[in-house]
Parts: sequence; structure tokens; C-alpha cells
Amino acid sequence: MRLTQWTDYTLRVLMYCAACEGRAQPVTITEVAEAYGISRSHLTKIVQDLSARGYLDTTRGRGGGMRLMKPAKDINIGAVVRATESDFVVVECFDAQNNQCRLSSHCRLQSVLGQAMGNFFAVLDALTLEDLMVPVGPAAAPAGVSRVKLVPGLPQPAAAS
Repeated sequence: MRLTQWTDYTLRVLMYCAACEGRAQPVTITEVAEAYGISRSHLTKIVQDLSARGYLDTTRGRGGGMRLMKPAKDINIGAVVRATESDFVVVECFDAQNNQCRLSSHCRLQSVLGQAMGNFFAVLDALTLEDLMVPVGPAAAPAGVSRVKLVPGLPQPAAAS
């Protein structure tokens, strides 16, 4: 199973926005595009889709940007992947309308791959966006350690006052 680039970028946008929860300024598409080295126009389409699906609240114009529409703990990863992936036909026999395989009635491949797909989604269904985030704030640092883990591709934590 391989996720499309669309789903990959969708998850990155959501994670970036989750990392910025509580920040005064909303996240901008340009900011995310630069952080990940992704085309701004491609991200614009993804953000529009996420907004239409109720994951992002977007504001246009100066001072605009995007924020998660609901807390990261309420965004299920399995639901996001199902919403953004268009094709779960792993092998021909998964598509009843177009299946031309002569082995289908004597083969266990469809059953085994179906079980694997079910397990794949069981793992994703058990995760929220919050579960994917590595704590990077001061509370995440072990006692006596002043530095926090910096995660490439996610915004850097604000400097301590």
C-alpha cells in the first residue's frame, strides 16, 4: 500500500497546523510550502480541500491563513486517509467490476490482502493528529534539560522568556 502525494501533503499540512496551535498568527500556505519544499499552488488546492472537509478554518487576505477547525486530538488519521485516498484497489481482484483474474475463485490473495488492509486502517483509526505530534515545548523537556527536540519540517518552538 502506498499513499498518494496528496495524502502525504495533507497530513503534513495538518501536522504543521497542529504544531502551531495556540500561536497568535495563523499558519500561511507560503510558510508550509517553504518548510516542506512543496509547490505553493499544490498546497493551495490541498488547503481548499481540507477547508471544505471541515479540517481547516481559513481566512483570506492580509493577516489571514489557516488554523485547525477542531483540536488535534479530535482529528482521526484513518478518517483523513480515507477522505484523501481515492483508490484502495491493491490488486485487480479488489475491483469486482473490472476483475479479469482467472484465479479469483481459487486464490486466497484477496482475502490475505483484505485482512492486511483492514489491519492497516485499524492502526490509523486508533490514531489522532495529536498522537502524531512530538512534544516540543518546555513541558516536553526532561527535568534539568533546557533544550527541546527540534523536528525538521515543523515550526520551531518559541524561545523561552
